[in-house]
Amino acid sequence: MVEYGNFDPETRAPKWQLPAGSCDSHVHVFGDRERFPVQPNAVYTAYDATVHAMRRTHSVLGIDRGVIVQPTAYGTDHSALIDALSTAGSGYRGCGRVDDSVTDDQLTEMHEAGVRGARFNFHPRLTASRLSPERIRRAIERVTERGWYFKLQLVDMDPDEVTALFDDVEADIIVDHMGPLQYDHGLADPRFRKMLNLLQRGNWWMMLSNGDKRAEAAGHPWNDAVAYAHEYIQQVPTRMLWASDWPHPIRPVPVPNDGELLDLFARYAPDEATRRQILVKNPQEVFRFADISNEITAPANDEDRD
Repeated sequence: MVEYGNFDPETRAPKWQLPAGSCDSHVHVFGDRERFPVQPNAVYTAYDATVHAMRRTHSVLGIDRGVIVQPTAYGTDHSALIDALSTAGSGYRGCGRVDDSVTDDQLTEMHEAGVRGARFNFHPRLTASRLSPERIRRAIERVTERGWYFKLQLVDMDPDEVTALFDDVEADIIVDHMGPLQYDHGLADPRFRKMLNLLQRGNWWMMLSNGDKRAEAAGHPWNDAVAYAHEYIQQVPTRMLWASDWPHPIRPVPVPNDGELLDLFARYAPDEATRRQILVKNPQEVFRFADISNEITAPANDEDRD
């Protein structure tokens, strides 16, 4: 197991001011290693990526809201996620992992803590976290009953292997990290066209994250990622989300400063109205945040969690 602690702790502010209520729609945090041990087969850990470090990073960046996603290192033990949400406050939601081992009582506890989504991970380096189609369908049924959304990690795979399992799902479905793109194929990439078609359905969403990481072969300033993001935004701006993927796990090289990642997003969305749509309005809809005029930044009680 590799311990990734590869976020830049010297966060700098982006070169532009984020709108109030901006959301980082995908981060991971780790709790105290004694209280919250990771799974024996964990691919990575990042124990310095605490909820407090995440909040400090967001404060410098100008981010008020966020979604804490269950790291694969914890499996389906959501104790650390629940603890982090209690500290982060009402401006944060959670996204967990659901399979047959998660009981109904545990789902209720997660919901009360602020979890509103379930993630299915198909990353080629995280094969231990993959579920069979039958187990995915059982999880879909259970999660749908609670009104949660679904979150799919499809990097480096043919999306048709997975997306057909969700053809009859009416709940919101978020695709992570700009989808399973083949960056050297350009905008004609059939996987990209598949994503655009799914986004037209009205309940599919795209996470504009990891553009720098996925375009790494081309290097800075990641123009190929910008080209994809421009097309996504032009086609379906009301279905776009942005995320840092802090603390940037499973990455063997130093990541850019998080302020630089927001400057990359500014290249995706040059105008103020589009930025607000993606950073504020869209996450407010899919993650069920309170209206920005009523947002509470102090730690939330159960009533604040919808």
